[in-house]
Amino acid sequence: MATILEDYIAKHPGSAQRYLEASEIFPGGVTHDTRYAQPFPLYMTHGEGPRKWDVDGNEYVDYVSGHGALLLGHSHPAIAEAVSKQIQLGTHLGASTDDEIRWAKAIKALMPSIEKLRFHSSGTEATLMAMRLARAYTGKDKVIKLQDHFHGWHDYAMAGSDRSAPGIPEASWGTMVVVPPDDLSAVGDVIKRDPDIAAIILEPTGAHFGQLPLDVPNYLTGLRELTAQTGVILIFDEVVTGFRAAPGGVQERYGVRPDLTTMAKIVAGGLPGGAVGGKAEIIDMIAHRNDPDWDNNHRVYHPGTFNGNPLSAAAGATALEMIATQPINQQADVMADRLKKGINYVLGRLEIPGHAHGIASMIHVVLADCACDRELCTMSHAKIVEANGSPAVTAMKRGLQNRGVDIMSRETFLVSGTHTEKEIDHTLDAFQEAMAAVRADGLI
Repeated sequence: MATILEDYIAKHPGSAQRYLEASEIFPGGVTHDTRYAQPFPLYMTHGEGPRKWDVDGNEYVDYVSGHGALLLGHSHPAIAEAVSKQIQLGTHLGASTDDEIRWAKAIKALMPSIEKLRFHSSGTEATLMAMRLARAYTGKDKVIKLQDHFHGWHDYAMAGSDRSAPGIPEASWGTMVVVPPDDLSAVGDVIKRDPDIAAIILEPTGAHFGQLPLDVPNYLTGLRELTAQTGVILIFDEVVTGFRAAPGGVQERYGVRPDLTTMAKIVAGGLPGGAVGGKAEIIDMIAHRNDPDWDNNHRVYHPGTFNGNPLSAAAGATALEMIATQPINQQADVMADRLKKGINYVLGRLEIPGHAHGIASMIHVVLADCACDRELCTMSHAKIVEANGSPAVTAMKRGLQNRGVDIMSRETFLVSGTHTEKEIDHTLDAFQEAMAAVRADGLI
């Protein structure tokens, strides 16, 4: 019987060949760190709804979901039509457009905390601008960040990550204060002893959109009270959770309103795009006042060639208007719940230590037992990290890919509003077979 790795190599010769070519062009052979895989990553050709196909003709139920951007699935007809129509009118008009206003109104309709906003081209740009706005508004220099929380790859965001960061000056981290997650007293202590704290930024469901969960909503509520009392700007990074944890994001799901919100992925309807929104008085730090002193010496500078570009505006506005008026989130959440329960049943039936947890349409699998309620995992973050580092997790992903299921990273399922019971049940059959193969390979 072939091993998982042997099966993977046999099923994907086209991907193997392309990786050899790509390795001569791209560092590591890939264009995104999470796509790096050994012996080679998969190369896809197209997608439709909850499915996609690779260069060897293999079909997959897709849970990568465009790294979280495709709540509407692949190639949604409404998005395709909106983008196709706009591309005939112009990809970049070098001017303001009606669609950027429409896009902004669609965001504001879903997230009441957004009084004003500014568009960007990515989540990394959005979190960088949110930190800059908070510093400019408060006149203070330091930002609190929770350990392991991900806010893109800019210098400030890499502070407190789980990896080293060559190329980043140590001095840039002097303005970042890293605290343990889920520890309100640690945040309070920093604010109390350091008068130079401008803001705190966090993923509101926990690091890696809930892979390492926070005690929500208790932690978020406590953080909101603490920051309101001390004048520290509260920034929710909803790049992944925005419009997915609920139509209005985590802030709607748990009723906690931040001062600033960063958005990307779903906000642009699956195209490149991001935004920072929140209190008008903070966002207006970018505004021109026709006052030379303000405009030249105090205003936050913000150019960006593709800010609010017509294609992303058309896709984003269309997607968000659909999310506001159709049961897209409800469908994704119901299917995710079916998948989560099914994964837990399979693991129990096979007597394999492990469980699935997560909120809304974001599911994380941990190959270690826990008595949590399967929404918010109560296992220690250290144990989750240890479990996720095992060879069995890599084998689980490869085993799923061999059986027509592709997941985000190595242990995450991001469910779209186009997944149906058919896709979920196929996935559960594939998961059972994949885990049996992991056991046959002697990894569990």
